[in-house]
Amino acid sequence: MQKLVDGIHRFQRELFSQDQQLFETLVEGQNPLALFVTCSDSRIDPSRLTQTRPGELFIQRTAGNIVPPYGSVHGGEAATIEYAVSVLKVRDIVICGHSHCGAMAGLLDPQSIEKLPAVKAYLEHAEATRRIVEENYGHLTDPEKRLTLTVEENVLVQLESLRTHPSVAAAIGRGQLKLHGWVYKFETGEVFAYNPDESQFLPLQDIALPVDAQVRTLPPI
Repeated sequence: MQKLVDGIHRFQRELFSQDQQLFETLVEGQNPLALFVTCSDSRIDPSRLTQTRPGELFIQRTAGNIVPPYGSVHGGEAATIEYAVSVLKVRDIVICGHSHCGAMAGLLDPQSIEKLPAVKAYLEHAEATRRIVEENYGHLTDPEKRLTLTVEENVLVQLESLRTHPSVAAAIGRGQLKLHGWVYKFETGEVFAYNPDESQFLPLQDIALPVDAQVRTLPPI
């Protein structure tokens, strides 16, 4: 706890003054570039990863970057998504999974979360991910590769779940919203983005953004 307090003191003493004008303008409201949905894992820092400043990312964090289907849970996830799309008018939503995800490891090994009823119940929103891996990739037995595949498949499953939210479906239908699937490998700094044309995750720097998307979407890593 002392480290947190010391950090606040340092922020107030040294860092706030460097961006004081920015912080003062935030009083007027927010106009984020994107809604960034990622895992609660402490090893993920969305703003540092994307090199964005306060006010540029609207962030939602859940175990395993899970997005419950609309109506299945009356909670903060749906409210955050609806507010980002309907009020803040974000033009992009990124679902970002990550390497060595504990939630996905638990999904593959139900015994490990047997005594964590809340975690177990929440991971039911990733049941499709588990079934895809179990039924379609039984030949993949290497634990590390299997976990990586699960992380990737889960991003795609959660993108489909995201489409069940009425505000998202309507904005996509109007051509005012784009969805993106990313996987961040935190031990190397690499980010992989799903390319529907190739049906695979490719290094983000290899995927060119459309010209009209470069104005408001996140900058390349």
